[in-house]
Amino acid sequence: MHFQQFFLSCLAHASYFIGSDCVAAVIDPQRDVEPYLKEAREGGFEIAYVIETHLHADFVSGHRELAALTGAQIYLGARARATFPHVDVHDGDEIRFGKCRLQFLETPGHTLESISIVVFDEEASAQPRAVLTGDTLFIGDVGRPDLGGDPKELAALLYDSLHGKLLKLPDEVEVFPAHGAGSLCGRSMSQDRSSTIGRERRTNYALQAADKAAFVELLTAELPDRPKYFATDVELNRTGAPLLSELRALPAMSPAEVLAAQEAGVVVLDTREDEAFAAAHVPGSINISLDGQFASWAGTTLGLETEIVLLAGDEQQVAESRTRLARVGIERVRGYLRGGISSWTAAGMPAAASRQLSPAQFSEAIAAPGVQVVDVRRDAEWAGGHIAGALHLPLSSLLATLDQLDRNRPVAVHCKSGYRSTIACSLLRRAGFDDIVDLRGGYDAWCEAGLDRAEAPA
Repeated sequence: MHFQQFFLSCLAHASYFIGSDCVAAVIDPQRDVEPYLKEAREGGFEIAYVIETHLHADFVSGHRELAALTGAQIYLGARARATFPHVDVHDGDEIRFGKCRLQFLETPGHTLESISIVVFDEEASAQPRAVLTGDTLFIGDVGRPDLGGDPKELAALLYDSLHGKLLKLPDEVEVFPAHGAGSLCGRSMSQDRSSTIGRERRTNYALQAADKAAFVELLTAELPDRPKYFATDVELNRTGAPLLSELRALPAMSPAEVLAAQEAGVVVLDTREDEAFAAAHVPGSINISLDGQFASWAGTTLGLETEIVLLAGDEQQVAESRTRLARVGIERVRGYLRGGISSWTAAGMPAAASRQLSPAQFSEAIAAPGVQVVDVRRDAEWAGGHIAGALHLPLSSLLATLDQLDRNRPVAVHCKSGYRSTIACSLLRRAGFDDIVDLRGGYDAWCEAGLDRAEAPA
C-alpha cells in the first residue's frame, strides 16, 4: 500500500494520498490539486476516490476540482448536506481497492458530519494500520467544538466519538490528523505530524478529563477567536468552490492604476518579507509575508470580500500569493503592481518605511512616557508570560479593539517571533496610527535578551 502525507505549512493542513494496485484515494485535498495529480502520475495510480473528513472551515477544499479532473467520486459524512454529486458516508461503510480497505467511522463533535477513516493494509495485517482523524483528534489536542452548533452539545458528542470509537482502536494504530500546530481548528496542537492511539491516550491533555462533564467544561472554556471567514468557507465546501481554472488571469497594473485603485478603497497587499516591507512600501498597504501562515492571516484580517491589489518581489511570488489566497476563498484580486516597489518609487510615488527595533532598542523605546505596548499574541502565549505593562490585543481581533488605543500616543507592537507584529503594525498604520515601532524577533528575542517580563496570574 502506498501512503503519502502532504503538509501545507501555510495552513498547517495535512492531506493524504493512499494507493494500492493502481487505484488511489485522496483525503482532505487542498484547493490546488496538482500535488495529488503528480503523485498519481509518478506512481501509476488512477485517483478514484476523494474523501472529506468534514466540511473544512479554515480553507477551501479541492474536492470538486480533483473530481472534475479525474472523474473520482467524492465521499462525505451523511450529515454534511452537500449540494454537489457525492456519496453519503455512514458508520461502518467501507471502500476497497487493491489491498487497501478504508472503513468509515462517524465521529461528530468538531462538526456534526465529521468522520474518521480507519486504514487497513490487508497485505500486511488484518489489524488496522492507521486512522485518519480529520479534526476530531489532533496530535496533543482535539477539535474545537464551536464551529457548527452549540459548543457544549458538540463537545459532548466529541467525547463520545473519542472514547466510544477512536480510543477503542489498538494502541499501535497510527494517528494522522488533518491539521498540525498553528491551525485555528484547535488550541495546543503538537508540531508532530503523526502519533499513535496509545501515545494520545497517555499524553493528550483533552483525553485526561475525568468524565464527559469535565471534558465539556475543559473544551468550552476560553475558546479562541473564530475568524469570520470560517462560516463562508464551510458553505463554499458544502456547495463546491469554483474551479481554479475558472479564475481570470491577473492583469499587471501601473503605479498610477494602483494608486487610483487604492484611493477607491482597494487594499494593497504586500507579500514580501518584513525587512523588505520595512525598508520601503506603498503607504497604507498591508504586509502579510509569504514566509508565514499567509493565507490564514489574510482571511482573518482582510476577510473574503476585500478587493486586493498584490505587491510582491517578483511575478512568481505574485502567482504564489494568488494561489494561497484562493486556498482560503479570497478571489477578489484586481491585479498586481508591475515591477513591484521599484516601479512605484521610479514613478515618483511616495514610499513609506517602518521601524523595527532590537530588544534593547525596544526596551528603551517603551520606557518613554505615554508609549502603548501592544502584545498581539494568542491567549495561551500571553498566559505564559508577557512584557510588564503590555496591553493584550490578539491580532485576530485587533481591528475590533482599536478603541482601546490612543491614536495620539506612540505604539510599540510585538508578537512571538515578529511575523504577526509586522501585520499588526501595517494594520495600525492603515487605521491612522503614525508613531509605531515593532520588536524585531518578537517576545522570543526579548526573553533571549534577558529583559524584564511579567507572568500572567494563575
